[in-house]
Amino acid sequence: MLLTNNSLKFFWTNHSKMKMRQYRLSEQRVLRVLRRPDRKEEGIAPDTLASMQITGTKKNPTEIWLMYVFLKRPKGIKIISTWRYPARSPIGRPPVPQDILDQLDAILKEEVVV
Repeated sequence: MLLTNNSLKFFWTNHSKMKMRQYRLSEQRVLRVLRRPDRKEEGIAPDTLASMQITGTKKNPTEIWLMYVFLKRPKGIKIISTWRYPARSPIGRPPVPQDILDQLDAILKEEVVV
């Protein structure tokens, strides 16, 4: 499997390459999940994000998941892992912590009052 580094934007771990082969996912399919996810959540590893896209059929629903992290130097996205979940997964924690959401709500309410 030959993975291209499109203008050095994406970096693939060996684990992600192995899982792509295992689940028969192409590079373009994984990048499509990254660009247009149906759901985003916090990743299992610290400081990571996970994106999901629904696939399959109504009788046989599946999901494709992608765990990644944003890099500062070199600037880009490191794709850590990909996997196929054999059903619909339950919704996990939101990607933004609740205290940040509360602060944003307070700021928005202040702007409306002023």
